[in-house]
Amino acid sequence: MKKHLWLFPLFLFSVYISFAQQVQNNPFPKTITVTGSSEMEIIPDEIYVQVDLREYKKRGGDKVDLETIKTDFLNSCKEAGLPDSVISIASYEGINSINWWRKRKNEPDLFATISYQVKFSSSAKMDDLIRKLDDDATSNFRIVRTWHSKMTEYRKQLKIAAVKAAKEKGIYLTEAVGEKLGQAIKIDEPAEDYQYQTSTQYKTSNYVARKDGIGYGDVEGNGNEGINFKKMRLRFTVTIIFALQ
Repeated sequence: MKKHLWLFPLFLFSVYISFAQQVQNNPFPKTITVTGSSEMEIIPDEIYVQVDLREYKKRGGDKVDLETIKTDFLNSCKEAGLPDSVISIASYEGINSINWWRKRKNEPDLFATISYQVKFSSSAKMDDLIRKLDDDATSNFRIVRTWHSKMTEYRKQLKIAAVKAAKEKGIYLTEAVGEKLGQAIKIDEPAEDYQYQTSTQYKTSNYVARKDGIGYGDVEGNGNEGINFKKMRLRFTVTIIFALQ
């Protein structure tokens, strides 16, 4: 029984030594964890649109075949100032496309369809093409994706802004408790939040890019395009651990 009584204080002594060694080996006994964020609104300059075209036949007339429709569409694109490099085929099929090619041999009046994807740089270019399209052949015209050509640059700038915002927050928080901010111990890669959102719907970031902010002139355009697309919202949040001096 006495042997067990000796084991307890020995165990406490070993735990105390282990804890003391951990404290001694930790170069940063006091730290602060802060988050920083940055936001930007971007008017997209790459608008990807899918145009669905189909063969058609007016009452009492012959069917307008797909080759004619394709030629007319591509000519309309050229007239709108769109180079071939921004046009690609998205799909090519017939109505009820199961065994379509076999059916077409026996049913020459089966209507075929083709879908093109066109990349626009502004809404004005899109409007110009819409005015030139064949209304009978065009079955659908829809935006499938928007992007910005300088997205990589804006991401980099916003990540840097988020890190700076976190450091600024760390400075005034530590000063409030009579401490001084030390070196950064750990920086987590900023998490990205990309979505559509108008400027009145968010005001929560430490840093928001405005007219005097980063890249504003390139983002907003020159103001001559008229009504443009809804802005894309970019938001980054970073978490940083700082040592306290």
